[in-house]
Amino acid sequence: METLLIWLFYISSLYAFIPGLITRLFGYRVFKHGSSKDEFALTFDDGPDHYYTPQLLDLLKRYDAKATFFVVGSNAERNPELIRRMHEDGHLIGIHNYVHKTNWLMGPGAVKKQIQKTNKIIHEVTGKDTHFYRPPWGIVNLFDFANRSDVQIVLWSAMFSDWRKRIGAERLAKRMMKKLGGGEVFLLHDCGATLGADNEAPREMLIALERVLEEAQKRGLRSVRIDHLMETDSKLKHSKAEAKAADSARSLSWWKRSVVALWLLWEKLFHLMFQLHTANEQDPIFYFRSRPYHGQSVELTDGTMLQPGDEVLELHFDNRKLFQMGMKSKSTVHLAIQMIRQVEKALPEIAQYLVDHPELHNVKALYGVTMINRGPEKFGFTVTDLPKGFFASSSRIYLKFLMRVIHPDGGTRLKQAPELLVPKLILMPIDQLLKNYLNDGSHHRIKRDRLVEEEEETVISSTLPAGNR
Repeated sequence: METLLIWLFYISSLYAFIPGLITRLFGYRVFKHGSSKDEFALTFDDGPDHYYTPQLLDLLKRYDAKATFFVVGSNAERNPELIRRMHEDGHLIGIHNYVHKTNWLMGPGAVKKQIQKTNKIIHEVTGKDTHFYRPPWGIVNLFDFANRSDVQIVLWSAMFSDWRKRIGAERLAKRMMKKLGGGEVFLLHDCGATLGADNEAPREMLIALERVLEEAQKRGLRSVRIDHLMETDSKLKHSKAEAKAADSARSLSWWKRSVVALWLLWEKLFHLMFQLHTANEQDPIFYFRSRPYHGQSVELTDGTMLQPGDEVLELHFDNRKLFQMGMKSKSTVHLAIQMIRQVEKALPEIAQYLVDHPELHNVKALYGVTMINRGPEKFGFTVTDLPKGFFASSSRIYLKFLMRVIHPDGGTRLKQAPELLVPKLILMPIDQLLKNYLNDGSHHRIKRDRLVEEEEETVISSTLPAGNR
């Protein structure tokens, strides 16, 4: 018997007590506090109540305050007009189970049914699903974490025992004033009909809340929905992460400086070995060389086909330029804007270089392989997958290493969104390059020269004996 009790204790602790303790102390996999300096969240549990919830909605409207209502499904079912009004007034509606019963006393299947049933009621009234969830009394079990892809669990940073009438509006207002500040998530109740609550307690809460909303206006604080507070929180964290990455980039370790120096030296040797050129010696952006295309046939944006053996102009971004831009960039977005400006500057220079070098008039397309491949379409490039094989695999390894070493924020980018950083093939027909980025009509001359050469080859080929062809 003693052994059975011990096992029951262990199982119940693992199922309910320990997960609840972790969420309360550390906020693991739940949202309970934001980072905003001038926004806080009012959240209301257990409603809607046919008497107090309309008064609360009127009060929120007077102060232009938005809130989040975690509704009990059975109450929502009895008061659909209040659910509709919450939605129409711009408030967020979340789930508080169909009945106000702790998750510690229900299995995972029962909890899931409670959530689905309540969501169905909300959807039938508003036409929208919700995935914001607050378990009754904030008590989670082990399997609530497994549902995190379906629901976002929301707890609170401050509660005030407002379900007890004897607290009174005066003391309740003082308690709320002490916690009033940016990022706070207030837990309040618009229904006193649940177990352990007083029926008339929401009346005291409404009196206290009005005083708090008046004070919030004086302090320049806004009450916002939980999803808005979470979005603000996410943006602030992202900005801090980018700032941290930028700071770390500006203070590179000695080994990374050494690797960068060796890599840039290798790039210089590569340029010499393969005789790469640039259209702007003083401020190079792209290096390039003419070579036969060896990939699969690809349809270009102008409808022509790039076939194996066709001449292409292979582009290589100047990694020194990329590294310098990354060191000076305040964020990844700032770096992307700089790169766009550099490409806008480089394409007309490449177009003019092609016009000025007759030996390149047979080139059919610009060609490149890059991991920074979100946006080239705006310049007229076709973006396509690399054919599977050794070249694609080796390019992926090479470019990821290059991103990590040359790009100051490359390691972070690879960790945050590895699925987006896949090498792609980018192509642009030369005729389109010349048409879009030259203004003097030189592309017509190049096209005529190309047609004359093709006609001459056809005439010579037709006049030669079969054995000499």
